[in-house]
Amino acid sequence: MTLTAHQRAARSTVVLKVLMAVSGVIMILFLLAHMYGNLKAYAGAQAFNDYSHHLRTIGEPILPYGGALWVIRVVLVAAVLAHMFSAFRLWARSTRARGGVQRYHSPKAKRGVQRTYASFTLRWGGIVIILFVIFHLLQLTFGVVNPGGPADTPYGRLVAGFQVWWVVLAYTVALLAVGFHLRHGVWSALTTLGANASALARKRLNILAHVVTAIITIGFLSVPYSIVFGLVK
Repeated sequence: MTLTAHQRAARSTVVLKVLMAVSGVIMILFLLAHMYGNLKAYAGAQAFNDYSHHLRTIGEPILPYGGALWVIRVVLVAAVLAHMFSAFRLWARSTRARGGVQRYHSPKAKRGVQRTYASFTLRWGGIVIILFVIFHLLQLTFGVVNPGGPADTPYGRLVAGFQVWWVVLAYTVALLAVGFHLRHGVWSALTTLGANASALARKRLNILAHVVTAIITIGFLSVPYSIVFGLVK
């Protein structure tokens, strides 16, 4: 059967939305796992450093030292690139469909109808998150940037870094951007994957989106502020 141009475009849009949803779910799972690792800081330096070391020994001897981490990094980078690609293509397609004009406005929706604050901030929030992730990796993973002074251990870099006020501020801004992203993204991704099938399902998805956002945002922010207030030393 020969598809019309409109049918091909519709199928392509569906594929892009599924790609965006699946890549988003991968990143959410990574955030939950990463948050769990960060919370090891409450168990002390030894527990946090041991956790960091064990991450590099996963899969040995089948995988080399640090091999599993590189597999995770490759998958995560692929998910981020797929997410960015699908987001840009969908945005460009939506813009072309509107003839390049802005969304319809109303007195109650100055930025356009059917647009939540979370969805409105996704684009700039995504840029903030990417910039912070680069800084975060340079600081805590590779030890290239040392705003709180150099340290020999992952725990030492964590504590030293979050004793600097502007690092905590940047971390807070980035996590708030992540929160806005998650609030919209969890609901949108699961809707795309077919979970939004009824009024009850929509209500549950809305609750789930809030819960996941709260867990990840509070979980990540709790560590730097515990360091600031001396609960983690």
